Amino acid sequence: MPSPVHDTLNALFRSRPAFAVEILQRLYDPTLSTDSYVEVSSGEFNDRSSRDFYADTVITVGPPKSPDLAVVVEVQLASDDDKRLAWPRYAAALWLRLSCPVVVLVVCPTGRLATWAGEPIVTDLSGFTLSPLVLGPEQIPAITDPVQAADCMELATVSVMVHGDQPPVLEAFVAALTKVGGEHAPQYYEYAYRLASTAAKRFLEEIMSSTAWPVYSPFAREHFGKGKAEGKAEGKAEGKAEGREEGRVEGEVEALLTVLDARGLAVNDDDRARITSCADLDQVRAWVRRAVTVASVDDLFV
Repeated sequence: MPSPVHDTLNALFRSRPAFAVEILQRLYDPTLSTDSYVEVSSGEFNDRSSRDFYADTVITVGPPKSPDLAVVVEVQLASDDDKRLAWPRYAAALWLRLSCPVVVLVVCPTGRLATWAGEPIVTDLSGFTLSPLVLGPEQIPAITDPVQAADCMELATVSVMVHGDQPPVLEAFVAALTKVGGEHAPQYYEYAYRLASTAAKRFLEEIMSSTAWPVYSPFAREHFGKGKAEGKAEGKAEGKAEGREEGRVEGEVEALLTVLDARGLAVNDDDRARITSCADLDQVRAWVRRAVTVASVDDLFV
């Protein structure tokens, strides 16, 4: 069953299929035009022997009835030799259907998978060897400029997936959301949140909660909504302002410990006591930001 990451990566291409053409132009063919009509096409194929094949996403470039190019987008989260051998069948079936050039673009979150996916596939047909194109960590830039991120939010989103351990990448992504408009920003944030590592998710939450941003992701809505409810309950007993502040601090402490745990950084009893006893919201937030990049827990307190 497809995973949320698999579905999210496909959604990036299906929601704006021109993204596939832009990737091909940026990485493989600078002469490829991005001005042509682009649409998502059927990914169901049949080899005329009653066997059906289903590609992840198929995109055509040019007139719908006589396209100039077809792109098969495959999302690969693990090596699967049987799946890999299906890619030439997709290309051949699509070529027979549309009578136009066909390329296979494989999206891989790791370098190991990208190397595996990019190997030429020799078929039993004489002269037919498929060389898949790959979109992996080496092809996905670490986008740290908000203007560049806003120029192609889909690329900025997969940059979060691959380079989310770099705070400037996450900060540029969030800053770019202000430039794409309220209608699209929530969806891009949702995509990035689903693709991000645990540590990057926490950092995104920290950025969003420390600014005037609305909270978009369901997890964040639940997390902060719970904090507000707890703050309200405490406020009845101890004062609303004090209860909210304490609830925020507790939430940030929990986020900090989660990030450290996700990065495999051991927290001894003394450090844990120092963290959990801190009542300064700004200080805890500063620790959360540092936790994404520090080499040890000691570095938090430098």
